Formats: sequence, C-alpha cells, structure tokens
Amino acid sequence: MIRRMKLICCLTIAAAFFAADVCRPANAQLILDMSLLRCDDYLNADPDRQELIAAWMSGYYNAAKNQPMVDLKRFSNNKKRVSNYCRKHKTDNLMNAIQKVAY
Repeated sequence: MIRRMKLICCLTIAAAFFAADVCRPANAQLILDMSLLRCDDYLNADPDRQELIAAWMSGYYNAAKNQPMVDLKRFSNNKKRVSNYCRKHKTDNLMNAIQKVAY
C-alpha cells in the first residue's frame, strides 16, 4: 500500500511538471515562406535577415543545379544584382527576381 502511494505521488508530481512545461509560453518562432517574399520584403529586412535570406536562396538555387560548392564572389555579385533589381521592382516576387538576374 505504501509503495502504491509513493508511485501515485511520483506520477502526480511528474504530471504537474509536464503540465507546467506544456503551459509555458512558447519561444517566438518566425517561419518564412520564401516563395511569398517580395522584393520590398527583402529590401526592408534588417541586414542580418537580408544576409540569411540571400544565403538560403543561394543554397536553394545551387542545390537545384546540383552545385555543392559555394563561390563567395559569385554570391556577393548575385546579391548586389538582386538588390539593384529589387530597388526598381519592389512588388516582384523575390524568387522570380533571383531567377531573372542571378542564376
């Protein structure tokens, strides 16, 4: 009987910890659907976010072409081309802009 009470007590405590963890506010997460980004979304992002988007897009397009190497000079040039294009075509889809001027 005492063993059963200890087990029930332990399970109750474990359930309380689990419930407290489930009720805790989640860390803020940001999910970007890259196919929905427009040029002005990219241009208005902070520089760190722009670099992240550019790196992701570069990896995406290089993988699509089965190119496993990163050419940092080409990456930099493509990023400049896309930024220049986007300044003139702010409502264009970013992925389409990349395909037009970078790859």
